[in-house]
Amino acid sequence: MKATQLYKDFFEREKASGLVLITFTLISLLIANSGFGAAYTDLWETNFAGHSIEHWINDGLMTIFFLLIGLELEREIYKGELSQIKDALLPIFGALGGMIVPAALFLLFNFGTNTQSGAGIPMATDIAFALGILSLLGNRVPTSLKVFLTALAVIDDLGAIIIIAVFYTKTLLWSNLLIALGIFIILLTLNRIKIHSLIPYLVGGVFMWYFMLHSGVHATITGVLLAFAIPFGDGSEKSPSYILQHFLHKPVAFVIMPIFALANTAIIIGSDFNTMITQNYSLGIALGLIIGKPIGIIGSLFVAVKLKLCQLPNEINWKSVLGVGCLAGIGFTMSIFITLLAFENETIINNSKFIILLSSLIAGFIGFMTLKVTLKENYQEED
Repeated sequence: MKATQLYKDFFEREKASGLVLITFTLISLLIANSGFGAAYTDLWETNFAGHSIEHWINDGLMTIFFLLIGLELEREIYKGELSQIKDALLPIFGALGGMIVPAALFLLFNFGTNTQSGAGIPMATDIAFALGILSLLGNRVPTSLKVFLTALAVIDDLGAIIIIAVFYTKTLLWSNLLIALGIFIILLTLNRIKIHSLIPYLVGGVFMWYFMLHSGVHATITGVLLAFAIPFGDGSEKSPSYILQHFLHKPVAFVIMPIFALANTAIIIGSDFNTMITQNYSLGIALGLIIGKPIGIIGSLFVAVKLKLCQLPNEINWKSVLGVGCLAGIGFTMSIFITLLAFENETIINNSKFIILLSSLIAGFIGFMTLKVTLKENYQEED
């Protein structure tokens, strides 16, 4: 697995974004549990143009986040780690195991209950947080391990997008959905006839978002569809896809994601802590992220390698795969996002967010310590 300059830029941006997210999350938790807590939580519920500010953030700003995810996924497919099937199989198998096992663990505790819809919560990996933690280990981390974690998380995001589209669409208004898809087809046609100006795609994307928002399918899916409609060309710095991706990097990492963190981590931690962590949905989320992720990833990879479907790069051993599997248990952004779609009860949502944060912290710590010891052992062997 070789790293391109674009990947190195991506890693540096995600690393910095992860550290910023950690900071803003701590700030949000402190404010929510201070004397200003009630005013702070009410702020995000303030009505603006018919919707709460939190709703505009989660359905509006996050569409831009998904647009960037789509552009990055497109680049990975055309020119990155997913462009060669041999290289792609390793993170694909890892991601599949890392999604299936956590969901199964969640359903083990919640199947047949009113919280079984949360099965998608522990399936996701937060790229920014995971790479932010990995970056703390410095130069001792081999490039192939960074690329593997990034590719794994990107595939996880794709899985989360599909899950949102298929399982978290409650009611469909076909007329609006067909209009949105019609706009998407027009944008694909513009791509086909080599219209490279970004303006018609962005304008069309706004209209597509509006009709998707009123169709019942979550509006953020528009971001991914728009990404694949925008011309990729040869992927050079002059291609529309590259230009938009490069432009969105900093606003998404340092504006949109911190705002999302502030709005969605205004969690008031009550005195009923013991009750909170023993709920079936809490156990499902925690065990899914902390245990399900590493078991699913290392288990699926072990089977795939034994069947000779793929192989580990020379710089990666099973201990480091275990460490990466633990880091993949940092759900945060996507896990919180799916929580908002899965549940309607405010208490369950609040408690789930807290469990996601706590579980992500534990998973991140275990992953960091595992890799710290593993990579230290590797250095000693090399010496």
